[in-house]
Amino acid sequence: MQELKKSDFYYDLPEELIAQTPAEPRDSSRLLVYHRGEKRIEHRIFRDIVDYLRAGDVLVVNRTRVLPARLYAHTVHGGAVEVLLLKRLSLDEWEVLVRPGRKCRPGAHLVVNDELSLDVLSVTESGERIVNFSYNGTFEDVLSRAGSMPLPPYIHEKLADPERYQTVYSRENGSAAAPTAGLHFTPELLDKIREKGMEIAEVLLHVGLGTFRPVKEENVLDHKMHSEYYEVDERAAECINRARREGRRIICVGTTSVRTLETVADEHGFVRPCKGNTEIFIYPPYTFKCVDALITNFHLPESTLLMLVSALCSREEILSVYRTAVACRYRFFSFGDAMLVL
Repeated sequence: MQELKKSDFYYDLPEELIAQTPAEPRDSSRLLVYHRGEKRIEHRIFRDIVDYLRAGDVLVVNRTRVLPARLYAHTVHGGAVEVLLLKRLSLDEWEVLVRPGRKCRPGAHLVVNDELSLDVLSVTESGERIVNFSYNGTFEDVLSRAGSMPLPPYIHEKLADPERYQTVYSRENGSAAAPTAGLHFTPELLDKIREKGMEIAEVLLHVGLGTFRPVKEENVLDHKMHSEYYEVDERAAECINRARREGRRIICVGTTSVRTLETVADEHGFVRPCKGNTEIFIYPPYTFKCVDALITNFHLPESTLLMLVSALCSREEILSVYRTAVACRYRFFSFGDAMLVL
């Protein structure tokens, strides 16, 4: 296989096109529709997505909910430390990211407030910390009071309503970042989708900060994906498999839903109820086993998410679509506009 270079996925993006606030209402964001077979682009509004969905389609969404995962702590000597929760390892042990790291060697004790403190147990190979939390009461309740929403580093505006960084169908706490393609849906739009005869299947993938981790190696194949927890229950598996047998389309909302289905699908595109951790890395060329179409946002240059979207057709096609999106002043990244790849 020819070497796949990180720089092959670069595109120029003016900084003013990075969305700082979400669209209001949610479904008023713009929608770029790309028809792969015809290599044709249409420009619509997100609520128009109903026009492109057919009765019998299965829309696969990720029900994860973002934790208020950013904590501001201090050492016993008063030094400020920022702690970002990445992954729960046991009841009180977490893998976390800390800044500055020099204050967080094994044995360090950090205090968030009167309710919450933590001890650094060890340092991982990649520099994260394994910590143990001490608290009074229930961890989730304490975290809801002590933590703040972990917005991506390219968003500099303060979020007025933290719920705008949650999907309307989010139900299960565990993510360090939102599955942002789902942010465009409203309850009313989901009702219209159901009324038209589409089914909605829920899967779970807790988004880790690997989402924002840059690809450092020039050879893409040398990049190691961060592990993320997923679940596919029996109800979702039955819904998806029934559609597969009947030749109906599986349309994923977001790259997290894609990664979940492609992790658990067999060579015929059927999925099984299961749970576990995935490090799947999808890049071109890739033969999708289960996914027929994708609703997604516009992703960072040279990112693994852009590589995944490129695998749906080709790198050249997606970069051409992105150049059109830039020229048409679409809004990019987490709070930006959406793309439907058919």
